[in-house]
Amino acid sequence: MKAMILSAFGGAPDSFEAAELANPAPGPGEVLVRVVAASINPADTKIRQHGGLAAPALPAVLGCDMAGVVVAVGEGVTGFAVGDRVYGCVGGVRGSAGTYAELVVADARLLAHAPETLSLHDAAALPLVAITAWEALDRLGVGEGTHLLVHGGAGGVGHVAIQLAKARGARVATTISSPDKAEIVRGFGADEIINYREESVADYVERLTGGQGFDAVFDSTGGSDLATSFVAARVNGQVAVIVASYSADLTPMHAKALSFHAIMMLVPLLYGTGREAHGRILADVARLADQGRLKPLIDAERFTLAEVGKAHARLESGQALGKLVIDVTPE
Repeated sequence: MKAMILSAFGGAPDSFEAAELANPAPGPGEVLVRVVAASINPADTKIRQHGGLAAPALPAVLGCDMAGVVVAVGEGVTGFAVGDRVYGCVGGVRGSAGTYAELVVADARLLAHAPETLSLHDAAALPLVAITAWEALDRLGVGEGTHLLVHGGAGGVGHVAIQLAKARGARVATTISSPDKAEIVRGFGADEIINYREESVADYVERLTGGQGFDAVFDSTGGSDLATSFVAARVNGQVAVIVASYSADLTPMHAKALSFHAIMMLVPLLYGTGREAHGRILADVARLADQGRLKPLIDAERFTLAEVGKAHARLESGQALGKLVIDVTPE
């Protein structure tokens, strides 16, 4: 099979090299998938740049997300058959093969049938961001009537979080940085829109909550401004972030008796526990997509497998609007 491999960490986006690798075979509990499309996530670029505890052994095939077609099933696998359209966040980290390849062996517990109403190109954009958003909303206790603030609502995780929260009956406010992004989040169902470049946290907390603060705050930006979320949350409120690898003053959290949640959806891949939950989440995500209640935001620029380096460069440039997806094999 054709694959794009990485021989060293710390290189530029064009560090990937084309390679011809032996076709893998599924073991017990595994599924062999022909990868139709794979998406690029910040987790992929960070592993390429820095390696780290989550990084696979070199030479490595990176890539967490994929959507494709089952070509073989291992012993003991039920629920999937040859020819099924599937999607999942299945590898590209320590102990798991990545998706920048024509074939990938995946733990069947990490997979779900792809949404029938989406192309596999579009479905590939969803797994990592949808699972991340779902887990955050669960940890935050978001449900009917929750007043939720999503930082970065036009981002990869943020635009999915808005839609999932609306499906749970929440009232959703979100921060954006431009009029174009305001239109995007409005289209995804945001009830209240905040241009953080034009309005202070204190001002929008007063405007939207009467100064009381939001029930729950989800920082989906991957940034390092935890203080903003603490200011925005109400007393005894909830805060969740997708990045917590930095120093921050927790005094404001203590003063409000806030609950804090660090979301790391790669834990089941890295440690092998709780993988069934990912399959269940993706099955629910597929149902919402097929009901017209969830759709991915995908950048207009398309890439082939050989152009994975260009896709990494575009993500790192900050110019992409929506998820970046590479086409691997024909659908």
